[in-house]
Amino acid sequence: MTEISYRAADDCVLYATTMGEGRPLVLMHAGGPDHRSMLPLAERLADRCLVVLPDLRGYGRSVCTDPARYSWSQYTDDTVRLLDRLGLSGAVLAGAGLGSTITLRTAAAHPERVRAAVLIGVEDIEDDEAKEAEIRFLDAFAARVAADGIEAGWEPVLADFPPVVGAMVRDAIPRSTPASIVAAAAIGHDRSFRNVDELSTITTPTLVFPGTDPRHPTALATRVVDTLPNGQLATTAIDGALQTAEDLARAIAPALRVFLRPSVE
Repeated sequence: MTEISYRAADDCVLYATTMGEGRPLVLMHAGGPDHRSMLPLAERLADRCLVVLPDLRGYGRSVCTDPARYSWSQYTDDTVRLLDRLGLSGAVLAGAGLGSTITLRTAAAHPERVRAAVLIGVEDIEDDEAKEAEIRFLDAFAARVAADGIEAGWEPVLADFPPVVGAMVRDAIPRSTPASIVAAAAIGHDRSFRNVDELSTITTPTLVFPGTDPRHPTALATRVVDTLPNGQLATTAIDGALQTAEDLARAIAPALRVFLRPSVE
């Protein structure tokens, strides 16, 4: 494994880990965990890919404590800067939760840089009322973290997520900076997409693993696949049967390897 750092457009220092060799694949973690949550999956793909595992802005080593520096366009630019840092004209982008939204936003803004896309649990694309509820949820989360620490921030809500999410979050807490986690929650005030129909402009071949919780609803995954011109729904869901990052990797790696084959061989 190789550790790298790079500077974002706002001069924030960001970090990533690489492993393997071959065609490039960027694996982006969900909101809460850091890059280590993707390591078991990366290890199952490194025989055919150069796997790049960023700590997304706000998480792990990529500390950013200014809430004004969190927007979807900033996350998209961070991703392009990572590709530039590695000298890559393009890559397959894959992400869970937060990472799935960054994948979609990058594919929409920079289709020439995204060879294929993988969404591991699509984050909800809310209407106005649901968006207001999300802002209240994330603001309350940030207030708990600021007052009592990261564990206190997550404790009331982790039971509403699949067990694998809880395991990944708890594992990352010791490597997380509370002020950075507080700031990262400000992304709730930005809007990823106005509605699902906006995804119809994304022509990148995309594999979607459906989620099963309210934040990553199964019905949304189906609708996203129907909207994307080259979308494909995976048969494996991110559900309560998956307890750990190893479970997730074991469950989705076979379908991911099949999907990636045209892109990497």
